[in-house]
Amino acid sequence: MFVDRVQLRLLAGKGGDGVAAFRREKFLPKGGPFGGDGGDGGSITFRASPHPFSLEAFRNLRTIAAKNGQHGGANHRTGKRGENLSFDVPLGTLIKDMATGETLFDFTEKEQFFIACKGGKGGKGNAHFKSPTNRTPREFTLGTKGETKEVILELKMIADIGLVGLPNAGKSTLITSLTPTSAKVGAYPFTTLKPNLGLLTFESGVKKFIADIPGIIRGAHQNKGLGHAFLRHVERTRVLIFVLDLFSPTLLDDFTTLQEELMAYNPELLKKPSLLFLNKIDLPGADQLVTPFLEKHPNLSPILVSAKEKIGLQEAITSLETLFSSQDIVCEENKEASILPG
Repeated sequence: MFVDRVQLRLLAGKGGDGVAAFRREKFLPKGGPFGGDGGDGGSITFRASPHPFSLEAFRNLRTIAAKNGQHGGANHRTGKRGENLSFDVPLGTLIKDMATGETLFDFTEKEQFFIACKGGKGGKGNAHFKSPTNRTPREFTLGTKGETKEVILELKMIADIGLVGLPNAGKSTLITSLTPTSAKVGAYPFTTLKPNLGLLTFESGVKKFIADIPGIIRGAHQNKGLGHAFLRHVERTRVLIFVLDLFSPTLLDDFTTLQEELMAYNPELLKKPSLLFLNKIDLPGADQLVTPFLEKHPNLSPILVSAKEKIGLQEAITSLETLFSSQDIVCEENKEASILPG
């Protein structure tokens, strides 16, 4: 199951209390204070890993609680520390404060870690309070409480290419034709209920990750259809491919619809480099549908493809490779290859 958003209550462990104790051994009638410190409470840490594909491991969790530190003991014995809890999350995961919506941490690189909840400090035993004027101190301190937070874990996949289109435009078929990925394909809307991921290899040997984003509909920015559940995954792609169904009854308006939804959700998305694919060119009558589209959108240069019959895919791949080459030259910060969870 693909899970990309979970809510969690995090409880770090409480620090153990220090104790007041005195050394009482034979031949040591004035042994003095000998109380040990409490152990620190356990902390809760998250670490970025390329292995988990989604947040499925947290699907049935509501509360994560680390163990408390143990109290100190006599003879300077320090209480046992509470065990720290560490969890792997996919690259692209954000940790947000549930109350304020503030992003506490953004995992964009492997092995990054974030202490989401710090455990409480153990209290001090009375041995810490001895002095020349206070030889029998009975003071000790209690352990402090660990942090408590309510957070949201939200996954925004990191990919090089994002396929964007209305339902049943052929995005899943396209990704299975371009990459060695098996995706569910069906002749009905919303066949894809989770992002599909694939690895496209150019002739030069350069590899780029593709994310097939489930179908966007009018009103998706208002959370209609699959809405925000998958629009967030478009945000981290470097290049967008708009995929249109040539035989859509609303073909002339489909491209505008997609642009309007992306603009309403996040205007920065339309600043990304993009290509336009007109799909299903293999079907009878396709040529007659291209002309009206070009007349309405004279500034567009679509690539005609058939994802099913693999027509025009070589031209599409070449155009993608050229686009990435130009972007890598212009954008210095984009020279590093993207890393995709999974």
